[in-house]
Amino acid sequence: MRTTTPKKPVTLAVSALLALGALTACSTDEADAAAASDTAAAEEAAAADDAQTPSDVLASTAWETTGATDAEGDDVPLDDENVSTFVGWAYFDADGTFSMYNLDDTPKMQGDWTVDEEGTTRHIVAKDDAGEVLFERDSDIVTLTDEEFTYRVFPEEGNTDVYYDIVHTPTDHEEPAAS
Repeated sequence: MRTTTPKKPVTLAVSALLALGALTACSTDEADAAAASDTAAAEEAAAADDAQTPSDVLASTAWETTGATDAEGDDVPLDDENVSTFVGWAYFDADGTFSMYNLDDTPKMQGDWTVDEEGTTRHIVAKDDAGEVLFERDSDIVTLTDEEFTYRVFPEEGNTDVYYDIVHTPTDHEEPAAS
């Protein structure tokens, strides 16, 4: 006599595998949709950052000098004579004016500023209290992001082998009141 294996358990096992596959596919589809959503959000945020001009970035926060490096990339103390005059608080207003202060909140300079469209050069026009021009200076921008503003200074005019990068980071330090 021939015996047959009941088909019901096999059918149940196949049904269970198919159901598991469908659930996995749904979970994978949901994960893919979530990842696509995250990617879209990141791209949207990056596009918003791209919409900011270099001038917008510079004017978006107050800046504090937090470091300096030399041409070899070595740290330079902020009280070093080659960088100390560049140390302080900087406030670049969206209207194209700026104010800078020493770290003890004493006034350093004020005037007008611009950044070229590419974000490679900052130009400042320092003015006295009467609005007379004291000097103008172009500075090469090394880094300009929401997290860092670094520009380069050359102590010897015409010698680009010796330079110092002046590093600034955002600060919540309130601009000192005009005296």
